[in-house]
Amino acid sequence: MLISRLIREVNKKWFVVRKRTTQNVQSARDAVVRGAIIVVCAIFVIWLSVFLYTAFYYTYMPSMSYVRPVHLQFKSCDEEKGICSFPSAHVQLTNKQQLLMIGQAYKVNLHLEMPESPANRELGMFMVCAQLRSRDGFLVDHSCRSTMLHYRSTLLHALTTLTFSPMMIFGNVEEKQDVVLELFGNFEEDQSHPVTIIYIQIQSRHIEFYSASLMINAHLTGLRYLMFHWPTLSAIVGIGTNLFFIALVCTLSYLHIVVDEENTDENFSYEKGEDEDEKDNKTVSELSSSETSSLQESPISEDIKSKKKSFLSRTPETIGGEPSYIQEISTLLAEASSSDK
Repeated sequence: MLISRLIREVNKKWFVVRKRTTQNVQSARDAVVRGAIIVVCAIFVIWLSVFLYTAFYYTYMPSMSYVRPVHLQFKSCDEEKGICSFPSAHVQLTNKQQLLMIGQAYKVNLHLEMPESPANRELGMFMVCAQLRSRDGFLVDHSCRSTMLHYRSTLLHALTTLTFSPMMIFGNVEEKQDVVLELFGNFEEDQSHPVTIIYIQIQSRHIEFYSASLMINAHLTGLRYLMFHWPTLSAIVGIGTNLFFIALVCTLSYLHIVVDEENTDENFSYEKGEDEDEKDNKTVSELSSSETSSLQESPISEDIKSKKKSFLSRTPETIGGEPSYIQEISTLLAEASSSDK
């Protein structure tokens, strides 16, 4: 007996220890799984915020500048030197897709590389005209601007030549000027007629130039200006905002799911309690029916039934000479009580 009791106690303690160990391992496993899920969700939310901000940046921000070379053409003179027509060029911006963004203002500048030759100094001011046309030849906008070489006196020109003469000898510096002419200051693309061709004409037959190029720069304002000039601050604010709203949505969704599960558990327990109540009521009704059946089988109940039948078989009588129904009922009850005693 002592050995069996000792073995039983040892088995009981071993079972308790094993159960506690299993519970601890299960709780540690659940904690690790929950921590891993939280870490994975946090990494996913962060990368999703970064992706959303990057997609918004490249969708919302336009390309800052487009550069196209301008190949000016003219008609040469047959009898004398120089050119006999205004230099002009058709600049192809795009062939199929739309180049400029709708609703964004752009600046269109013409860059002329002109030598400081006597002809250009004597040229003075000259006009440059530009036309913006769509693919079907529709004239979207046009403008004309005047420009000239920057003035430098003879003394300043001599000092500059003397100072930079060593580099001019080796070809590192040239006697030239870059003239920047703004043709359109606040141009916005028309969605129905996107610009594909720019026609440029220099209205002077005595101009001399090395090269020309067309530059289209986006004129940023508002949020685009902040996002371009302060990219780090804009990225921090944008990613933080996305992170806040995504975390808020995830938290509200989790709370909604938890509340639904709790309501489901409460409804299940309530339905279970109702079933138990129904079972109890059924048991009570069965007991009452059995009691009534036992009472029906007793001789007292048979006597009461026979008296009730005789009472119901009687015809109603007048109240004046015979006893009323109330008196007969009272007599029946008295007889039943006396028989019980």
